[in-house]
Amino acid sequence: MQIKKRNLFRITRFILLKLPGLFKFFAKFRSPQKRILIIKTDATGDFILFRNFIEVTKKSEIFKDHQVDLLGNKLWQDIAIQYDSKFIGNFFFINPDELYEAPLTTFKLGLRLFKNNYETVLQPTFARTFINDSLAGFTAAKQIIGFEGDTERINIKYKTKTDRFYTIKMLIPVSIKFEFERSRFFLENVLKQPVTINGPSVPVESNIRTGIVIFPGSGVFKRSWEAEKFLGLIKLILQHNSQPVYLAGGPDELQIGEYLTKNLPPNKVNNLIGKTSLLQLVQLIGNAALIIANETAAIHIAAATQTKAVCILGGGHFGRFAPYPDHILNKPLCIYEKMACYNCNWNCVFQTMENEPYPCISNVGLEKVWQALLPLLVDY
Repeated sequence: MQIKKRNLFRITRFILLKLPGLFKFFAKFRSPQKRILIIKTDATGDFILFRNFIEVTKKSEIFKDHQVDLLGNKLWQDIAIQYDSKFIGNFFFINPDELYEAPLTTFKLGLRLFKNNYETVLQPTFARTFINDSLAGFTAAKQIIGFEGDTERINIKYKTKTDRFYTIKMLIPVSIKFEFERSRFFLENVLKQPVTINGPSVPVESNIRTGIVIFPGSGVFKRSWEAEKFLGLIKLILQHNSQPVYLAGGPDELQIGEYLTKNLPPNKVNNLIGKTSLLQLVQLIGNAALIIANETAAIHIAAATQTKAVCILGGGHFGRFAPYPDHILNKPLCIYEKMACYNCNWNCVFQTMENEPYPCISNVGLEKVWQALLPLLVDY
């Protein structure tokens, strides 16, 4: 979290740390209802890897007669509403980072969650955050279950204090690193039953797959393959492939989209960057023949829609989100150059210029990506 308004944060911090204890005291005088809350407020790709576990939870023996609510991120609310409404009683969508500097909004949300009188709260994200922990604490639920977690996204001084909000903090074997498998482990222990789904899934209808969709951005510039390499790759694709080529991404990638289209032959590439909604992107990916992207939500959506995908992968979270384990269905093809510093949580040990990607990304050569991609270029 990046704090700009320190005074507002101090007020919010007091609310987050002190009020859950007060709410817990008041909760002693009530009986919980058959309602559970799932807290999942991380990014779109994280939700794609998790969303199928919502149905598993709702249909489980232990929670089949409970209402399931979801506290999620505004980034992916359209996907959740479109595909998961039949399993969810109430949705609550937030921008979690904004809450740190919005004490009144945070208090009102916490009070609303408390009034819902949840029996159980599930916080299945391994990388815990201050805001998620505290919102779980606000509920004062009979059971609040999460991971012991680490300190990647929460300061140790806050984690020590928010640990007490949980009734169960689950330890996970060090061998389980992939995010989907962490969620499976979590739910199997909570539900006391095996979870047999074998990879993410989004039900997009697709009769004829056509087109190559390229996502040249990643949300974080320094984790993105260079624009010049994407340009060279697209030129090679146009020389060896007759399918339509699309550029896609959010408004933050408008500049790279303009660079690519300016330096490519006219009318050879369809630039859709910043022109599609999230649901339209899901549909675009689900109907494509091939996706090429940095490590972004697009790669996980491709896996979930059974679309072939090539991921240009760095090492910050290597093994956590990609590469996929071999047993996962329709795993993307990941191209990377292994370095000794992998799994740095994107705290790069190298000094780089502001306009340069991290070395684990820039070390991935154009020729290596092209040779891996070539067998996938099949004309229909």
